[in-house]
Amino acid sequence: MQHDLILRIAAKLLIPMIMLYALYVQFHGDYGPGGGFQAGVIFAVSIFLYALVFGLPAAMRVFSPTLVQALAAAGVLLYAGVGVVSMISGGNFLDYGALNPGDRALGEHIGVLLIELGVGITVAAVMIMLFYLFASPIDADDSGGH
Repeated sequence: MQHDLILRIAAKLLIPMIMLYALYVQFHGDYGPGGGFQAGVIFAVSIFLYALVFGLPAAMRVFSPTLVQALAAAGVLLYAGVGVVSMISGGNFLDYGALNPGDRALGEHIGVLLIELGVGITVAAVMIMLFYLFASPIDADDSGGH
């Protein structure tokens, strides 16, 4: 493992910066380019890099497939939950202004932030899930005889 020491050190320096940039894109999405989808993909890339450098089993220990599935479901529930709360508050589905009737602009800001967070979580989780599925070795018994 000595031959990849530089790669491991570089990855340990880059991965936190990639994750931090994903958070920046996530929460800056209201004011400029970016948002949940882009942030989710950027975050997933940090996990891809981790898996490529430290191995797929190590990545699966950090972000287990069960956790990834739970995050994908949680992101969708957050997205749908904002819509349901909007309807309960007297608006239409995803009518963010209904989230805070006293200050519709604040309600819209909160709604967009929560929706984009749900999208970001879902996209990151699904991308990681797909990476795990494609990167996992295929058993000889499951090859279908090909």
